[in-house]
Amino acid sequence: MSVLESREVLIVDDEDPIREMIAHSLRRAGYGVREARDARGALDQIAARCPDLLLVDWMLPDVSGLELIHAVKTGDFRDVGIIMVTARAREADRVLGLNSGADDYVTKPFSPRELMARIQAVLRRRHTPPADAAECISLHGLTLDQAAERVTAGERPVHLTPNEYRVLELLMSSAERACTREQLLERISNGGPESDVRAVDVQIARLRQALEEFGCGHLVQTVRGVGYRFAARAD
Repeated sequence: MSVLESREVLIVDDEDPIREMIAHSLRRAGYGVREARDARGALDQIAARCPDLLLVDWMLPDVSGLELIHAVKTGDFRDVGIIMVTARAREADRVLGLNSGADDYVTKPFSPRELMARIQAVLRRRHTPPADAAECISLHGLTLDQAAERVTAGERPVHLTPNEYRVLELLMSSAERACTREQLLERISNGGPESDVRAVDVQIARLRQALEEFGCGHLVQTVRGVGYRFAARAD
């Protein structure tokens, strides 16, 4: 059994057949499995013992999956991986789901094999540091600590969602070089339909907003017709 397959997944969905089907596939793959029917039950389980990954439906009986993700990502468990598993398949919904802090977005109906592959990809991205990456990158007073997945501006923490962090990590590690939208999309959502590159623009806008508080928003520059870059040299 691999390290990834020994990890624990919490399924949050009020549809019993969906939970049972996903749980069966996860157990066959060697994962530990827990289940919750609503956001309150999920938060209670997370507080008791945080899983490695959440599979969250959008429509829950008490609050929406988006609200649950927000509660997790702004609390003490922001490092947990999250995949939205939902029937909402519009591009706008995918963008909103990823923008809320989800690591990936899977639409129902889905192939169990595809879901297992996406789970492995999210866990691999979150638990396997880049082999050639330096632990810290510092530019213009902004420091990105890759070992701790933390960003600071001087002594002050910069609060980013996991996807915003991964976008900034790629940009800063490739400073002054243009990163395409497709490259950035691969970091935040494990690929997907070509139209989903618009999700990158949403993440960039939010990243700039978060950095603007520290006077660094302008360092994330648009490369027309290509994508984005991080400015390593002062203008």
